[in-house]
Amino acid sequence: MAPESVYHFQEVLEADPRNTVQMAEQCEKVLNADSPFFLYFCTDDPHRGYPFKPERWDLPNSFGNKEEGYAGVETKVYDPKDVIVPEFLPDTKQSREEIAQYYQSISRIDQGFGKLMSMLKEAGKWDNTIVIYISDNGMAFPGAKTTVYEPGIQLPCIIKDPFSKLVGGENDAMISWVDLAPSILDMVGITYNIEDFHGKSFKNVVEKGETEGWNQIFASHTFHEITMYYPMRVVRFNNYKLIWNIASRIEYPFASDLWASSTWQGVYRSKSEYYGNRKMKDYLYRPEFELYDLSVDPWEVDNLATKRKCHDILASMKYKLKAFQRETNDPWIIMWDHDSSMQGTGVNL
Repeated sequence: MAPESVYHFQEVLEADPRNTVQMAEQCEKVLNADSPFFLYFCTDDPHRGYPFKPERWDLPNSFGNKEEGYAGVETKVYDPKDVIVPEFLPDTKQSREEIAQYYQSISRIDQGFGKLMSMLKEAGKWDNTIVIYISDNGMAFPGAKTTVYEPGIQLPCIIKDPFSKLVGGENDAMISWVDLAPSILDMVGITYNIEDFHGKSFKNVVEKGETEGWNQIFASHTFHEITMYYPMRVVRFNNYKLIWNIASRIEYPFASDLWASSTWQGVYRSKSEYYGNRKMKDYLYRPEFELYDLSVDPWEVDNLATKRKCHDILASMKYKLKAFQRETNDPWIIMWDHDSSMQGTGVNL
């Protein structure tokens, strides 16, 4: 969260954000404090590491990994031939090498988080501390991070709640990170005005396994870097998902680190027809609307938006998306009619 002057913490703990064990050790004072605490443990792993553009195009990014490793952290190395390549990525030498580096970076998180949990137990706080483990975006590969496809927005959420009777359960309720603040306040018994929050509390999902009313979710993307401006809006209802590519008439722009990745460059330079299970031309030039039935098409390759049999569901999903944009004062709502005449007029929508 940045800048700190805006998203203000009472105290910022200093440590190497790639050395997750060192980060955990810096938390000792917080864990042993007598007063209740909120600890935000945010690593740089597994982001891509500098330099984003390698000396040779086919060299894998380091993902922060170093030959000499990090003090107190066991370096875990993975063989590219053993990694699992998800369907949205190309199964190439470059892709496998980068995934292996990615796994190594994730292993540092495992160790640092494991250290933090051990310290929590040693401090005697294990049985009265709620732990929420999440990611803020999909893996840093083209087709995931900076996209609104499932690999970009379907993220892990693991919750340890000592006050819940549910243990080891899984839940398919559709929650969003905008739900985190009201959920945390609700879970620790702090009263708040529901109207002050965009999201809603998922306390009953965690404590009782409830799913009713959690079958719809919205997502958006506007830009990642100033040179990667490509607004997209999304609604998912049950298994249907609609993506509105508002800037569909231009080529899909790249975050600089993803463009320079050997995974992308290997496919781009070889002029391959496919990138993973999607045609290159479909990845770079997207239609205005993409509609998918995730129950039969989890990798989002069969666009139903132009199929007559899906006309009614398309219209229904458009209605849901537009209503949400109106509710949240989304300025891009004016583009439903492709009417740019109102831009800059200050019209209250």
